[in-house]
Amino acid sequence: MSGPAGAAAGGAPPEPVPVVLSLGANLGDRAAALRAAVAALRAADGLRVDAVSAAVASAPVGEVLEQPEFLNLVVLGRTTLSPRALLELCHEVERRGGLDRSVKVPGGPRPIDVDVVAHGDAVLHEPDLVLPHPRAHERAFVLAPWAQLDPDAVLPGPRGGPVRELLARLDGPLP
Repeated sequence: MSGPAGAAAGGAPPEPVPVVLSLGANLGDRAAALRAAVAALRAADGLRVDAVSAAVASAPVGEVLEQPEFLNLVVLGRTTLSPRALLELCHEVERRGGLDRSVKVPGGPRPIDVDVVAHGDAVLHEPDLVLPHPRAHERAFVLAPWAQLDPDAVLPGPRGGPVRELLARLDGPLP
C-alpha cells in the first residue's frame, strides 16, 4: 500500500486529492440513473465534483455478455474522504439507485454502478478495495471519457500510465 500518508493508512487525506469515478447503468432509464447518481455525488460531504463526461454507450464486458448495452460516464473531482469512505459513498449511491449488492451478479446487469477508479496516487490491495481500479487500464468506456475531460491524465499504479496512451493500445471500437 502506498500513496498519500492518510490514504495509505486508510485514513482521510490531509488535503483534498483528485479522484476519478466511473459510473455505468444498463437497466431501466440509464440516463436518468446516471443523472441521479451524479446529483447524489454532488450533494455528498467530502467530495467536490469538478467535471462530468458525456455519456458513452458500451457493450457488456466480462462473463455475462447477454445483457443490455451500458451507458457510462466518468466523474472527476477532489475529496477529503479516505479511499474506504469514498467506496462506502459509492455503495450508498448505488443502493439509492436500486442496486442490491447482496444479489448483484459480478459483471451482470445493474441499474447503476459507481466504481472508484483512482484516489490520488493511492495504490491499495484490500479484499474489497483495489486502487487504482484493477481493470481501468483495459476499459475504453473509462479511458475515453476520462481523456476527454483531462487529456493529460495519468492512471497511477503498475498498470497505469498516460490515459491517452492506454486508450491508444486498446483494440476494437472506441466509444
